[in-house]
Amino acid sequence: MPSTLLSINGRSYSFDVDPQTSLLTVLREHLDLTGSKYGCGEGQCGACTVLIDGQARRSCITRVGTIARKQITTIEGLASGEQFHPVQEAFLEAGAMQCGYCTSGMIMSAVALLKRNPAPKGSDIIDFMDGNVCRCGTYPRIVSAIQKAAKAMSSSAAAKGAGR
Repeated sequence: MPSTLLSINGRSYSFDVDPQTSLLTVLREHLDLTGSKYGCGEGQCGACTVLIDGQARRSCITRVGTIARKQITTIEGLASGEQFHPVQEAFLEAGAMQCGYCTSGMIMSAVALLKRNPAPKGSDIIDFMDGNVCRCGTYPRIVSAIQKAAKAMSSSAAAKGAGR
C-alpha cells in the first residue's frame, strides 16, 4: 500500500492507508482528532467539515488520495495556543450550540465563509451554511454568532491596521 503524506493542522503525517480511505477515518482513527464528527457519511449534514486549503469540505466523502500536499485544518487546529479563533469565541458567547454534535462543522464552515466574505448579511450566512444541519435547531444563535465573529474579526483587522 502506498504511503500518503498529509499536512494537518500545520504538521506533516505519513499514512499507509488505501488512497480511497476517507479523511474522516484518518483523522478520527489514526490521529485521534475526534472534533470532526461522523454524521450522515454522505457529505450532506456537515458534521465532518474541515478546511482544505481554506475551503470547507466534508471529510467523510473526501478521499485521502485526492488531498496530498494540501493544507488541512480541523477544529483542533483552529485556535492559536490558548486563544480561541474569533468564530469559536462567538459561538461560546452566543450559546450557539446545545448538544454540540454539529458545532465543529458549523464553526469550520463559518470560518470558510468569513474568509470568503468578511461582512456577510444574514441571508449570505443562511445560504452558505445551508449544508450544515443542527438537529437541536439553534440556527438563529448560529447566525448571530457568525455575525458577531465577523464584527470581531473586522475590528481586530482595523486595530492591527491602525497600529502600523
